Amino acid sequence: MNTEVNATETDEAENKPKATDKYQVESVEKIEPPEGMPAGNWHRYVIGQGGSKIEGLKPGTLKAVTQHAESVACDLNARAAGGNSTYAARKQK
Repeated sequence: MNTEVNATETDEAENKPKATDKYQVESVEKIEPPEGMPAGNWHRYVIGQGGSKIEGLKPGTLKAVTQHAESVACDLNARAAGGNSTYAARKQK
């Protein structure tokens, strides 16, 4: 029986999100308005789960953008758990 483990296989397995990992807001920071967008109070947020990252840009106050990012993370967790989500497609009849 071969008990050797390929280092690449181990690294890949460690980087894959687990079902128990939850999406969470990792950061929210003020940025310059994206090119072609109106001036204003823009923020960049990052939502992460294990090695996966989702980045979003949104205008608004730090508090409003943070609340938005937390809501998105909550919806992603609900969708990943098999529950209903704001972003999930509706069930077919």
